[in-house]
Amino acid sequence: MQLELTYTLENSVHDLQIETMNAEAFGPARFTRAAHLIREGGGHDMQLSYVALHGGAVVGSLRMTQIVIGDTPALLLGPLVIRPEWKSRGLGGKLINMSIEAAKNVGHKIILLVGDEPYYQRFGFRMVPFGKVIMPAPVNPLRLLSYEIEPDMTKSVRGLVRHASKA
Repeated sequence: MQLELTYTLENSVHDLQIETMNAEAFGPARFTRAAHLIREGGGHDMQLSYVALHGGAVVGSLRMTQIVIGDTPALLLGPLVIRPEWKSRGLGGKLINMSIEAAKNVGHKIILLVGDEPYYQRFGFRMVPFGKVIMPAPVNPLRLLSYEIEPDMTKSVRGLVRHASKA
């Protein structure tokens, strides 16, 4: 019997499975990346973070973290992780769209991520202009992307990115 996928908000019972998936997908180097350094400043937003479940097992996860860019409230998307056997089936796109919609519904204005523009541009993410946003560790500027919920937000943000609890 084929079980269908269920998409739902992440909760604490998913933590171990998500951490295992992240370890398998990104390895120990994930702890040295700029996005991780921001996320370790505090927890992610459970009201904007989603999982894809197959029979109760987490097969996909997307987390959103509240951040500030300079003094502008924003969100950091990621990590997005899909179990290898579930890749290329649209799970990542569904999780991204759900998180963006949830962010819009609660009034967020901009979402930041570090990722591949060819993948994320289909969802509306664009490269951040050089020098406007400063990450806490080196990031390839071609991979620093933003999604503007409020038009032209990328033009108005400037400064260091940090977890919202550190603002």
